[in-house]
Amino acid sequence: MTATLIDGKAISDTIKQEVKSALETLVPQAGRPPGLAVVLVGDDPASASYVRGKRKTCAALGITSIAHDLDASTDRDTVLGLVRSLNDDDAVDAILVQSPLPPHLDEHEVVNLISPDKDVDGFHPVNVGKLLIGEPTFVSCTPAGVQELLARSGVETRGAHVVIVGRSTIVGKPLAALLMQKADGADATVTVCHSRTRHLAEIARTADILVAAIGRARFVTADMVRPGAVVIDVGVNRVEDASAKRGYRLVGDVDFDAVVEVASKITPVPGGVGPMTIAMLMRNTLTAYRRRCGL
Repeated sequence: MTATLIDGKAISDTIKQEVKSALETLVPQAGRPPGLAVVLVGDDPASASYVRGKRKTCAALGITSIAHDLDASTDRDTVLGLVRSLNDDDAVDAILVQSPLPPHLDEHEVVNLISPDKDVDGFHPVNVGKLLIGEPTFVSCTPAGVQELLARSGVETRGAHVVIVGRSTIVGKPLAALLMQKADGADATVTVCHSRTRHLAEIARTADILVAAIGRARFVTADMVRPGAVVIDVGVNRVEDASAKRGYRLVGDVDFDAVVEVASKITPVPGGVGPMTIAMLMRNTLTAYRRRCGL
């Protein structure tokens, strides 16, 4: 058996088209397009690449991207002052502060200052709390993207056992909260594992849906996957490859070549979960825009 690939690129393109179509109707009613402010502090190459991708997508969908690129040495008061001004700016519907921030800045302090109504990353404690208790809120983009991948690939979560390998506040914890809700696309029994979990492989083999989000290249091996399980690979890791133009290539947290022969469905890396993150950011921005304009 060879697993069916879950095409995150195709699904993300569909979601972005849905956002674009909605805006074609809503913008004339509101009299202005939505505004997404993206704050980038420093010159981290990966962060800069992500931000370019977000701004390019905004332009394609009709969202105004408001760029705030700051030097890595920018002091705390300047960054916090910028966030406060964006909170008060009526042209800004959504705020994203690209992580990681330089070491001298407290990421929690910055994120906690963002208005929950504009926190389209879903990281503010108010939004995290609302997610946990099942109230409508902004959900972190990667977990939301995983849920969409499952739903749009025909994977039934109701009653399924989902094992998440990884307990980060960006993926593991919010995804667990999301999939255990009494709601469509959820209603799952969720087990969260991590690097300290005893008998991790044994637990992973009980999963109907196995999510790898531990940040270790090829950590999930074929013997950890029950035959026929659905495998979602959230990881993105660089491994050396002399044959590659850049001297490295990207692999996930799953040993793809082995697991593809065991699973029923699987996401590739790249081209699986990755494209969904930006798509869900655009959808969250649309939601923020609707709420603020009363549409």
